[in-house]
Amino acid sequence: MAVVMDSLIQNIGKAVKALAKSRSSEWWYTPHMAAASRAITERIPLVDLVLEVRDARIPLSSECLELRKFQSFSNRIIVLNKMDLANRSQTKEWIRFLEEQNCMAFGVNAHNKENIKEFLNFLQASVRNLRTKDDPSHAITLMLVGIPNVGKSALANSLHLVGRIAAAEKGKLKHSGVSSVPGETKTISSLKIASHPNIYVLDTPSILPPVVIEDEVCSKLALTGAINDTAVGEIKLAEYFLSILSLSDEYKKWEKFSIFETRRASTHGGIASLSKRQKGQHLTDHTRDFIVNNARRTLFDTVSSFSSTSMGNGVDLARLIEDEFEALLKVFNLPLESPESNYVRVAAKLLNLYRTGRLGHYTLDPVPK
Repeated sequence: MAVVMDSLIQNIGKAVKALAKSRSSEWWYTPHMAAASRAITERIPLVDLVLEVRDARIPLSSECLELRKFQSFSNRIIVLNKMDLANRSQTKEWIRFLEEQNCMAFGVNAHNKENIKEFLNFLQASVRNLRTKDDPSHAITLMLVGIPNVGKSALANSLHLVGRIAAAEKGKLKHSGVSSVPGETKTISSLKIASHPNIYVLDTPSILPPVVIEDEVCSKLALTGAINDTAVGEIKLAEYFLSILSLSDEYKKWEKFSIFETRRASTHGGIASLSKRQKGQHLTDHTRDFIVNNARRTLFDTVSSFSSTSMGNGVDLARLIEDEFEALLKVFNLPLESPESNYVRVAAKLLNLYRTGRLGHYTLDPVPK
């Protein structure tokens, strides 16, 4: 099992490193990213607080290595965003670990209003001690820093929205551009998030280290979407995810999704009342609940069957992943095309379901012992 996993990690790492070394690379430490890194470096001594945003699924692998230059800068909070996609108990363990390392840490879901309110209250409490006694009207500036696709812009927008509502301020809301494509933020923008005192947050472009890191870190960054899928290929990433899923206990939660329940869900979803054309559209929409439940049940059945019988026959993880792909071809109701084209479609749908938390909650970085 470990041999297959290691091989997948090495292949993904090799693909990332090859493109990172290419002068034509459009995503790894580009001239724009280098300029952004310099601009952030210049501003860090000028801001009151740095919010280092990391992905809660990979709290260590998503560290912004550029911040290691500022070991003496103590005003930093590590924000574990996307906590709704990670294992909840492990996120708590990570926060405990970071606090034991004398780092302030907070777990957030940028799309949960109540959670953002809690985070904003935490920030306001944290900055009270930063106000100068001589100038109580001093505006506080926070700066969001992090690698691509950890949700900095979504977090900035949510803080701005919740903060403006709490302060009952009128006027047009500002927005930082949000995209699922890593590295879309190109400029530093300022958003007001609180009054009394006035607190502003700077949303900054994503930065990666100039030197490519180890294979396992590259693999985790690619799987969680910090690196564009085209750098590695969706099939490789989907295989990597299936290896993680198959070796975890997450799939065991899906035993309840029986054939009867899946059929009932499809009926309740309105399939029976749709036209022939609408039925076709629904059956290929992998985000529909009955399709997701069917995918969960199918993966549970496939992994369980492998675990109980195939292990004794010496069948390895690679064969299991192949069986899972074949089973998902039917689940996603893909049109008859070439096998390679269908595999790419399965991989794309699978990655989307993983990245939106619909195929379980995984923390890929273990807490250091």
